[in-house]
Amino acid sequence: MNEDLEFKDIDEDDEEEVKIPEIHGTKNYMTRACYNRLLDERKNLVLVERPNVVNVVAWAASNGDRSENADYQYGKQRLREIDRRIRFLNKRIEASEVIDIDKRPPTDQIFFGATIVYANEQGDESKIRIVGIDEADASVGDVSWISPIARVFLKHFEGDTVLLPAPKGVKKLEILEVTYVNDPPGKPHII
Repeated sequence: MNEDLEFKDIDEDDEEEVKIPEIHGTKNYMTRACYNRLLDERKNLVLVERPNVVNVVAWAASNGDRSENADYQYGKQRLREIDRRIRFLNKRIEASEVIDIDKRPPTDQIFFGATIVYANEQGDESKIRIVGIDEADASVGDVSWISPIARVFLKHFEGDTVLLPAPKGVKKLEILEVTYVNDPPGKPHII
């Protein structure tokens, strides 16, 4: 294998593209399930995808003129993307603070990992789960612990009423139920 195909072929400009959402002075909280998904993705990239692309690039490079070789050009680009994602995952994993929801003592107070059923003033019920930045997905009700709605609920109790500032005025929300479920079954997670 050519030495120019190793990690050292990455442009310095790529480092700037690794954007990590964070709040200064806080940790990267995440559930155990999210942490395991990040580890699995990194393992797949390092042990499966990257070696496969390196083999394609090595084969394409052996075919001669690299300037007009689409397999070579695409392969090098894909290697940079994979390496960038690996660096991103390494930083997220290194900064992580894993919260094991299953180990939390029973409580009806809202903390990280809580699933909250709440009602608005019209009585319409909604459900959200407070999770980490890396696993937030509003389409399934998972909101980041730093989101405005999560911050309004944090540290309140089942039965409390909270006020959520919104563009059309303040919304009054009643907390109906607080539960803690580590990773609901059948729930798709996309990273």
